[in-house]
Amino acid sequence: MTGVAETPVRPNPVASIGRIVRFTRVMYKPHYLLYGVLWVLALEGTAALVSPPETAWHPTGATVARIAVVAVVLLYLRMVDEQKDLQYDRVHNPDRPLVTGAISAVELRSAMGVVAVGAIIGSLALSVTSAVMIAAVLVYGLLLWGLERLSATVRTNILLNLVVTYPVQLLVTGYVVLSAMDTGEVGSSRRVAATVVVFAGAFLQFEFARKTSRSYRPGELLYSNALGANAAAALSLLLAIVAVVCEVLVVRPWDHSGSAAWIGWIPLALLLIPAAGAWKFLRSDEQDYPVVPAVLFILALYSTLIAQALVLT
Repeated sequence: MTGVAETPVRPNPVASIGRIVRFTRVMYKPHYLLYGVLWVLALEGTAALVSPPETAWHPTGATVARIAVVAVVLLYLRMVDEQKDLQYDRVHNPDRPLVTGAISAVELRSAMGVVAVGAIIGSLALSVTSAVMIAAVLVYGLLLWGLERLSATVRTNILLNLVVTYPVQLLVTGYVVLSAMDTGEVGSSRRVAATVVVFAGAFLQFEFARKTSRSYRPGELLYSNALGANAAAALSLLLAIVAVVCEVLVVRPWDHSGSAAWIGWIPLALLLIPAAGAWKFLRSDEQDYPVVPAVLFILALYSTLIAQALVLT
């Protein structure tokens, strides 16, 4: 004992910002951003097809603002996941930044606060409804974190976990559609609710694909652990089919002619992509379900939906 009081070490803001930037670079890959951009454009465009605005749909400044908000909110949710999955990651993903100490929980929470304020202010510039909806997304992310801490069943039962976590995607969908209605890119109609099925099916086929394996892995959150490998693979393909069938029914390509009709039928051909992934998995000895076809299907489908909206509205 020296009798000299220790001076608390103050965090270095510059160093913290550097760690947040490195976390973003590691955990928020470019394809996540690409997904967010295509998601907003495809969703807004498809909603405009179902409920046409006064003029033909095209991306506007409001669309760009929504893309920016969704992009940073996806990063916010990634930061939430990094913290709520800490115990699981210590066992199954020991290289994650929070596990290794590359970033601290305090730094993540500080960044989340900045992102939340920015997202709400940015959305408020679009409309009050936009701000309310994005706030609901942010709050729901925190509620999920608390629920998983309180309930081991929610935390470890992957099917129940999906039921309680997927609504955050629905809230983001609601944010994009309602905000686009407020700013005029989408007309006001209850028919836009049909678009929810399209995007839910497209995302969930990927969700099941990335968590399906032929081998049973105790303790890991895999859908194949709960359903079996073949059933999980079949469900992934079925969800892709549901998304495409619903999209075709919404777009009604038979009501168009020439190249407009042709572009309306493209999603049916895109089903060959997830079908090839399912066939490869079921007919080979590969342990993990191939994720690349599931990713390509989403990217190709969303790109097609954007093209349809530009041509058909």
